This record gives sequence, structure tokens and C-alpha cells, in this order.
Amino acid sequence: MKTRAATEPSPRVLDTTARPASVDIVIPVLNEERALPGCVRTLARFLGDGFPLPWRITIVDNGSTDATWPVANELAGQFERVHARRLDIRGRGAALRAAWQDSPADIVAYMDVDLSTGLGALFPLVASVAGGHSEIAIGTRLARGARTRRSLRREVVSRAYNALLRYGFGVRFSDAQCGFKAARADVVRPLMAKVEDDSWFFDTELLLLAEHNGLRVHEVPVDWIEDTDSRVKIVRTAVDDLKGLARVAWSMSMGRARVEVARPELRPTHPDAVVARPRAVTMAKFTSFAVTGIVSAILYALIYLPLRDVWSPAVTNFAALVLAGVVHTEANRRWTFHRRTAVHVRAAALFLAHYALTTMAVLALPRGAGRLTEVSAVAGTYCLLTLIRFTALDRWAFSRTRN
Repeated sequence: MKTRAATEPSPRVLDTTARPASVDIVIPVLNEERALPGCVRTLARFLGDGFPLPWRITIVDNGSTDATWPVANELAGQFERVHARRLDIRGRGAALRAAWQDSPADIVAYMDVDLSTGLGALFPLVASVAGGHSEIAIGTRLARGARTRRSLRREVVSRAYNALLRYGFGVRFSDAQCGFKAARADVVRPLMAKVEDDSWFFDTELLLLAEHNGLRVHEVPVDWIEDTDSRVKIVRTAVDDLKGLARVAWSMSMGRARVEVARPELRPTHPDAVVARPRAVTMAKFTSFAVTGIVSAILYALIYLPLRDVWSPAVTNFAALVLAGVVHTEANRRWTFHRRTAVHVRAAALFLAHYALTTMAVLALPRGAGRLTEVSAVAGTYCLLTLIRFTALDRWAFSRTRN
């Protein structure tokens, strides 16, 4: 009879020669001579104390007029893994574009110089990309598990902006503007070729294009403390972001936001699996959506004008949106996206956003503006929201076919 030791397989030796993914962490700076030394020293000490992946810190000075560039050069001389480069143009997006485009690393990341985000989230952020499951990873201050300390004004602005992205574009990520992100270098470069913004909207545009093209965006809840010494101009940034959203919505609706990204073909893991046949994405969705949108807009105007003689603008707008919206939603469910169920929750959320914004548009008009002006204001807002709505539903339908 064989003994137990004789029947057991011999132990296998673990291969430790495989090269782990490398990480390049970019710190964009503009007139940050005070904050930069503490940031780099703290980050380098954290990474040097057992960070499991090969790393480099890249300081990108984009147009500073103080002593930021001499300070960056000095830090690069002090630390072997700190690299510094200078750009003549300003904008966080321009800094990230230049650094990520030329980086030799497998994974490119960035964080703000104020280190508002706790560094404990850095490895979970990078690990999801290094493991190959996600193409992009972002820190979020708005998901469950995140802990934040910031002013009421920034809290309200942030939540309102991200709510507009969720209900307008149908995105799944919760925080587009947290300065804490990582991505696969080979994936983010073709996306950046489509990103037009070089300032604060760069993050949002990159994420919108990523989800629009079926890429996975992983979220990591972070600890975040506001640094009041910030270069962000809230009002100007908010206006620029709204302009950017309109531009991206138009680009998506025209089919100009598709990007050829290198992703492995979806294949079953088990060699004997019996898989379902893939569904084709219809090519006439935009035409169908445009026709139903025009019909519903005309229907809306025909309902609004007679009811306005009886009711207030807010009540009239509600009734017209309900009647026209039912026609629009049902038509698109049947003929554009070919889905009979599971769209009503999303449609209800989009309706509430439509109603709030169109009502604000009509109430903002001066007294005595006239019925035609009211209808024009509401119809213009309605058309813009309908365009954004198409990008949301199209992205959702496209992602369903890719997954």
C-alpha cells in the first residue's frame, strides 16, 4: 500500500521573477512653492515605506510665476525617484496630458499637491488597475464609506454637479472631480486624444468618454479634508463645466466620441462553456431618437400654449412635460433602444431633472415676456436636456451590449 507522502504531489516553487506594474504619480502645480516641498517629501516617504509597486513621482509645473520651478528642481535632485518637468501653458488637464502621454510607466496616476486625499487609498486605487479588472480608478468623496471635511458651499456644488452627471448622462461613477485618479497608460492615451479641455473639466470629460466607450471605472471611497488654500475658482469652474457638458453631449450624439481602445475580447473562462450569441448595437438609434425628440417637442409646445392661459408656468410646464414625456419615453423604449421594461426608474429620474431645469428657465424670464418667449425658453432647455438624455440612454444601452 502506498503511503500518503508517496501519493502527494511535490511542492511547487513560486515564481517571483515576474515584473509588477510600474506607477507614475503626477503632481500638477501652479504657484505652489509653499505646498510642494511638504507634498513631495510626505509622498516619497509613504511610497518608500513598503509600497509594493515600482513608482516614480512626476512634478509638472505648468506656468508658475513664483519659485515653484526652482523648488521642483531641488526636490528632483534630492530624491532619486522624483522627476520634474515644466510647461509654458496653464491648466491641470494640460499638465496631466503632457505627463501621461510621455510616461514610461504601465499605470499613470495623479493627486493634488495639497494631499487632501488620504494616502491610505493610494494602493487600493492603483491595485484595481494593476490587476487588470478596471481600466480607470478614481477616488470618491460621495460614496458610502468615504469621510470628508469641507465647506458647505463646496459640498453643495459638488453634489449638484455630480447629480447632473448621473441623471443627465447616466454615469455610474459618483465623483468626477476628486483629484485622485489612476489609469492604464495604454488605455488613457487614445482617450486623451479625444479630450478637448485642458483645464478643470479634463477629469469629467475623460470619465464621460471612458464610460461612453464601455470601459470600467472603479471607485475607491477616500478620506478627504479640504485645503482652503485652493486655486479653484468655484463660479468660473462651474460655468466652464456646464459648457463642457453641452459640448460633450453634442459630440456623443453625433457619434464623434467613440475611441478605439485596446481591450481583450470577451471570452469565457471555462474552456467548455456554452455562451450566448452577442447582440448587435443598432446603427439608427440617433435618427430614431431625433425624430421622436422633434415630435415630442412639437407636442409639448401644442400642449403648453393653451394650458398656459389657465395655469401658472410651473403647473403648465409639469402637465406638458408629463404628456409629451410619456410619448417620448415609450417611443424610444420601443423603437430606439428596443427595450420593453426596466427603463421606467431612469425615465422618472430624468423627468424630475427636466422639470426642475425647464421650470427654472421659464421663471427666470422677465415679467411680460409673452407666451412665445416662454415656449422658446422652455423648448430650448428641453432640446438641450433631450440631447443629454440621448447620450445617457445610448451609453447605457452600449455598455449593456459590451458586458
